[in-house]
Amino acid sequence: MLNSKQRSYLRGLANRISPIFQIGKGGLEENLIKQVEDALTARELIKISVLANSDIDAFEAMDIICSKLKCDGVQVIGNKIIIYKRNKKNQKIELPE
Repeated sequence: MLNSKQRSYLRGLANRISPIFQIGKGGLEENLIKQVEDALTARELIKISVLANSDIDAFEAMDIICSKLKCDGVQVIGNKIIIYKRNKKNQKIELPE
């Protein structure tokens, strides 16, 4: 679980990154979940865009992804999701206490 200081720090880092995945009318397929997991392992912090033609909204998408991958949802702004998962072997982001 992230505290508010850590969440705020990650939001600041996420301002500089672009969405690397889009969730469309296909929804959250297993292939997309696997790709998100691989990206979280490599980057720790990613941004995902939920398209208007998607069957689910950004909050639902974040809940599903976070429950399947055991990661932390940082923020939802409009149709953008920010997700964080610490890489235990190769940590890239040092969170404040």
